[in-house]
Amino acid sequence: MIESQLMKTPGADALRIRLAEPNDLEHLPDLQLAAGEAFRGIGMAHVADNPPLSIGHLAKYQRVGQAWVGVDHADNPMGFVIVDMLDGCAHIEQISVHPVMAGRGLGRRLIDHVACWAVDQGLPALTLSTFRTVPWNAPYYLRLGFQEVEPSQITNGLRTVLDAEAAFGLDPSTRVCMRRWVRQAP
Repeated sequence: MIESQLMKTPGADALRIRLAEPNDLEHLPDLQLAAGEAFRGIGMAHVADNPPLSIGHLAKYQRVGQAWVGVDHADNPMGFVIVDMLDGCAHIEQISVHPVMAGRGLGRRLIDHVACWAVDQGLPALTLSTFRTVPWNAPYYLRLGFQEVEPSQITNGLRTVLDAEAAFGLDPSTRVCMRRWVRQAP
């Protein structure tokens, strides 16, 4: 059944990426929860059990044009990304892709879309924090052109993110900050 469902699911190239609209927001928490289920399979149920972002929180990003969705032919969100401004860079706060789209390139397309947006905004880089060893986290982002930020190069904003994650209960030794340059400094 799952295999036949995947055969009918289009690749990410068949999806359209657009700014999130208010009516998309109600779907994003469920999408985030579905994407988070993958953590349960690697013994990280505590991550899978984290509550999703609230609709109110997501709406803040949507209102300022810093939330994008990848939608299917029926305009249903299959993935989303939200971005903060942090230390003069576009910081990927959250990216989630529905499991039926996993491995089909939607995450890459969402990140590339944010990279183009960052260039248009005159920003030098994308940043994020993620799990160091989870295959669809740091190793994946390395393949997309991100580099680990050396501990001595972690900015005040990234330090605040890491501190908030630690206060939330994430083990700091499992976390890493990453950066992808999108344009040369002047």
